Amino acid sequence: MPRTGGPHVPHDPPASRRARRAERRGRADYTGGVYGSMLAASVVIGAGSLGSFPRAELVVLLLLTGVAFWVAHVHAQLFGARLAHRAPDRRVVLAVCRDEWPIVKAAVPPAVAVAVSPLLGLDVRGALWLALCVAVAGQVGWSVAAARSAGAPPRLMATTAAVNLLLGLLIIAFKIVVKH
Repeated sequence: MPRTGGPHVPHDPPASRRARRAERRGRADYTGGVYGSMLAASVVIGAGSLGSFPRAELVVLLLLTGVAFWVAHVHAQLFGARLAHRAPDRRVVLAVCRDEWPIVKAAVPPAVAVAVSPLLGLDVRGALWLALCVAVAGQVGWSVAAARSAGAPPRLMATTAAVNLLLGLLIIAFKIVVKH
Protein backbone atom coordinates (compact mmCIF):
# COMPACT_ATOMS: atom_id res chain seq x y z
CA MET A 1 0.00 0.00 0.00
CA PRO A 2 1.54 3.37 -0.94
CA ARG A 3 2.27 5.90 1.75
CA THR A 4 0.22 9.05 1.77
CA GLY A 5 1.93 12.39 1.48
CA GLY A 6 5.08 11.12 -0.16
CA PRO A 7 6.49 8.98 -2.91
CA HIS A 8 5.66 5.30 -2.99
CA VAL A 9 8.37 3.23 -1.36
CA PRO A 10 7.92 -0.42 -2.36
CA HIS A 11 9.87 -1.88 0.54
CA ASP A 12 11.45 -0.10 3.48
CA PRO A 13 13.13 -2.76 5.62
CA PRO A 14 13.75 -2.00 9.30
CA ALA A 15 17.51 -2.06 8.68
CA SER A 16 17.09 0.79 6.20
CA ARG A 17 15.08 2.83 8.70
CA ARG A 18 17.65 2.16 11.42
CA ALA A 19 20.44 3.25 9.07
CA ARG A 20 18.63 6.54 8.33
CA ARG A 21 18.09 7.18 12.05
CA ALA A 22 21.76 6.45 12.75
CA GLU A 23 22.75 8.84 9.98
CA ARG A 24 20.53 11.58 11.47
CA ARG A 25 22.08 10.98 14.90
CA GLY A 26 25.54 11.22 13.34
CA ARG A 27 24.60 14.59 11.88
CA ALA A 28 22.91 15.74 15.09
CA ASP A 29 23.68 19.24 16.22
CA TYR A 30 23.92 19.30 20.01
CA THR A 31 24.42 23.05 20.26
CA GLY A 32 20.73 23.41 21.06
CA GLY A 33 21.27 21.21 24.10
CA VAL A 34 24.18 23.31 25.31
CA TYR A 35 22.15 26.46 24.70
CA GLY A 36 19.05 24.97 26.34
CA SER A 37 21.02 23.94 29.42
CA MET A 38 22.42 27.46 29.79
CA LEU A 39 18.91 28.81 29.33
CA ALA A 40 17.58 26.48 32.03
CA ALA A 41 20.34 27.58 34.42
CA SER A 42 19.44 31.20 33.73
CA VAL A 43 15.76 30.51 34.42
CA VAL A 44 16.68 28.95 37.76
CA ILE A 45 18.74 32.00 38.68
CA GLY A 46 15.90 34.33 37.79
CA ALA A 47 13.34 32.28 39.71
CA GLY A 48 14.46 33.31 43.17
CA SER A 49 11.09 34.40 44.50
CA LEU A 50 8.19 32.44 43.12
CA GLY A 51 4.58 32.32 44.30
CA SER A 52 2.83 29.98 46.69
CA PHE A 53 3.79 26.81 44.76
CA PRO A 54 7.43 27.54 43.90
CA ARG A 55 8.43 24.04 42.80
CA ALA A 56 5.47 23.59 40.48
CA GLU A 57 5.95 27.10 39.12
CA LEU A 58 9.64 26.49 38.48
CA VAL A 59 8.96 23.19 36.70
CA VAL A 60 6.38 24.90 34.46
CA LEU A 61 8.65 27.92 33.94
CA LEU A 62 11.59 25.72 32.90
CA LEU A 63 9.53 23.66 30.45
CA LEU A 64 7.60 26.58 28.96
CA THR A 65 10.76 28.64 28.54
CA GLY A 66 12.40 25.71 26.74
CA VAL A 67 9.37 25.35 24.45
CA ALA A 68 9.20 29.11 23.79
CA PHE A 69 12.87 29.25 22.81
CA TRP A 70 12.46 26.09 20.71
CA VAL A 71 9.60 27.74 18.81
CA ALA A 72 11.72 30.87 18.37
CA HIS A 73 14.63 28.85 17.00
CA VAL A 74 12.40 26.84 14.67
CA HIS A 75 10.85 30.07 13.42
CA ALA A 76 14.26 31.66 12.90
CA GLN A 77 15.52 28.61 11.00
CA LEU A 78 12.45 28.31 8.81
CA PHE A 79 11.78 31.94 8.09
CA GLY A 80 15.28 33.28 8.25
CA ALA A 81 17.69 31.79 5.77
CA ARG A 82 15.44 29.05 4.40
CA LEU A 83 12.55 31.27 3.32
CA ALA A 84 14.91 33.41 1.27
CA HIS A 85 15.52 30.40 -0.97
CA ARG A 86 12.11 28.71 -1.03
CA ALA A 87 9.06 28.09 1.11
CA PRO A 88 9.66 25.22 3.53
CA ASP A 89 7.71 22.03 2.92
CA ARG A 90 6.44 19.64 5.60
CA ARG A 91 9.63 17.55 5.53
CA VAL A 92 11.81 20.63 6.11
CA VAL A 93 9.55 21.91 8.90
CA LEU A 94 9.70 18.55 10.69
CA ALA A 95 13.47 18.32 10.23
CA VAL A 96 13.99 21.79 11.72
CA CYS A 97 11.63 21.00 14.61
CA ARG A 98 13.61 17.81 15.30
CA ASP A 99 16.99 19.53 14.98
CA GLU A 100 16.04 22.25 17.47
CA TRP A 101 14.35 19.86 19.93
CA PRO A 102 17.45 19.56 22.18
CA ILE A 103 16.59 23.03 23.50
CA VAL A 104 13.45 21.56 25.06
CA LYS A 105 15.16 18.31 26.05
CA ALA A 106 17.76 20.27 27.99
CA ALA A 107 15.05 21.82 30.20
CA VAL A 108 13.66 18.45 31.27
CA PRO A 109 16.42 17.23 33.66
CA PRO A 110 16.45 20.46 35.75
CA ALA A 111 12.62 20.38 35.83
CA VAL A 112 12.69 16.75 36.98
CA ALA A 113 15.29 17.67 39.62
CA VAL A 114 12.92 20.31 41.00
CA ALA A 115 9.97 17.90 40.87
CA VAL A 116 11.79 15.17 42.83
CA SER A 117 13.54 17.52 45.27
CA PRO A 118 10.96 16.97 48.04
CA LEU A 119 11.73 13.24 47.86
CA LEU A 120 15.34 14.15 48.58
CA GLY A 121 14.33 16.23 51.59
CA LEU A 122 15.29 19.52 49.94
CA ASP A 123 13.59 22.81 50.66
CA VAL A 124 12.85 25.25 47.82
CA ARG A 125 16.32 26.79 48.03
CA GLY A 126 17.89 23.32 47.83
CA ALA A 127 15.66 22.52 44.84
CA LEU A 128 16.91 25.65 43.07
CA TRP A 129 20.53 24.67 43.66
CA LEU A 130 19.90 21.10 42.55
CA ALA A 131 18.23 22.31 39.34
CA LEU A 132 21.09 24.72 38.70
CA CYS A 133 23.71 21.98 39.15
CA VAL A 134 21.75 19.60 36.92
CA ALA A 135 21.50 22.30 34.22
CA VAL A 136 25.25 22.94 34.35
CA ALA A 137 25.97 19.20 34.22
CA GLY A 138 23.66 19.00 31.20
CA GLN A 139 25.50 21.85 29.55
CA VAL A 140 28.80 20.03 29.96
CA GLY A 141 27.27 16.74 28.81
CA TRP A 142 25.70 18.25 25.68
CA SER A 143 28.99 19.91 24.75
CA VAL A 144 30.89 16.64 25.08
CA ALA A 145 28.21 14.85 23.05
CA ALA A 146 28.56 17.51 20.35
CA ALA A 147 32.34 17.15 20.27
CA ARG A 148 32.13 13.35 20.19
CA SER A 149 29.52 13.44 17.43
CA ALA A 150 31.81 15.69 15.41
CA GLY A 151 34.65 13.19 15.80
CA ALA A 152 36.74 15.41 18.05
CA PRO A 153 39.79 13.88 19.70
CA PRO A 154 39.64 13.32 23.48
CA ARG A 155 41.71 16.42 24.18
CA LEU A 156 39.20 18.64 22.37
CA MET A 157 36.30 16.91 24.15
CA ALA A 158 38.01 17.67 27.48
CA THR A 159 38.55 21.28 26.41
CA THR A 160 34.92 21.83 25.48
CA ALA A 161 33.85 20.20 28.75
CA ALA A 162 36.15 22.51 30.70
CA VAL A 163 34.97 25.63 28.86
CA ASN A 164 31.33 24.72 29.43
CA LEU A 165 32.00 23.91 33.07
CA LEU A 166 33.61 27.33 33.47
CA LEU A 167 30.58 28.95 31.82
CA GLY A 168 28.34 27.01 34.17
CA LEU A 169 30.39 28.08 37.17
CA LEU A 170 30.05 31.67 35.95
CA ILE A 171 26.27 31.21 35.97
CA ILE A 172 26.52 29.80 39.50
CA ALA A 173 28.62 32.82 40.51
CA PHE A 174 25.81 35.04 39.21
CA LYS A 175 23.39 33.10 41.43
CA ILE A 176 25.59 33.70 44.45
CA VAL A 177 26.01 37.41 43.69
CA VAL A 178 22.38 38.04 42.76
CA LYS A 179 20.63 36.85 45.91
CA HIS A 180 16.86 36.87 45.94
